[in-house]
Amino acid sequence: MAGLTGNYTLTYSESSKGFPSFYSFYPDYMIGMNRYFYSFKGGNIWRHNTNDLRNTFYDVAYPATITSVFNDTPLENKVFKTINLEADDAWKATLTTDIQTTGLIEAAWFEKKEGNWFGFVRNNGPTGVDTDESEWELRSLNGIGNSSAVGGVAATYNIDFPVSLSIGSIISVGDLLYYAEPPVAPITTLTPVFAGKVTDIQIDLPASVNRIVIDASPITSPGATNPIPIQDAFFLYIKNPIAESHGLLGHFCEFTLRLDSQEASELFAVESEVMKSFP
Repeated sequence: MAGLTGNYTLTYSESSKGFPSFYSFYPDYMIGMNRYFYSFKGGNIWRHNTNDLRNTFYDVAYPATITSVFNDTPLENKVFKTINLEADDAWKATLTTDIQTTGLIEAAWFEKKEGNWFGFVRNNGPTGVDTDESEWELRSLNGIGNSSAVGGVAATYNIDFPVSLSIGSIISVGDLLYYAEPPVAPITTLTPVFAGKVTDIQIDLPASVNRIVIDASPITSPGATNPIPIQDAFFLYIKNPIAESHGLLGHFCEFTLRLDSQEASELFAVESEVMKSFP
């Protein structure tokens, strides 16, 4: 089965006529006797299902995991926004689509409302200079426009824009700023380059101030030359993928739930709030 590594014990269910579960224990020998299930490991005999401690085999604790998929209307591109667990406990959720592979909800991020656990999908994709180019086409990216002047000292740079250009209200401190130079023939596409992290936004249009201040220290050292080679480069920014998630984009969504607990816990249903994507 995809995602499984190492040795597992596979179980068969007469009622479902299939193999529904994998267990983390891997015995040397197994036998059923007198209504009990026994296994042998390392010269010791173990009797299963006789105490309240769950997911512990041969004195080693393991997490419980469940993998399934949301696959309604698979021909439509959708945004998977939330996870709703009808369960006794909150589980950690990791989500993957055919477009993005970085969906995440930690167990502590779920909120309990009316007996169910609710959490919105974060995106734990790479940021900064390691941002994957596939992120440039997603909703976390927004364009600004061409700058009019670039200056600054050390690793702090001021990027000025014409007062006729609206920086916008979506950009905020902490966003990651990129620039792109005009393509040179025969190249016809822009290649964004990481400039730095936004530390301040200064807008005073009557005083002709329309500026973004960035910290370029991740790519320069004090006294280094300006990393932005031209004054009128095109600028764009990417939001923090965890703090301001836009959900997970894809035609279907495979999710894995994980519970690190040795107590009895029931999971009844998993739901997701999904909206159709309109590019």
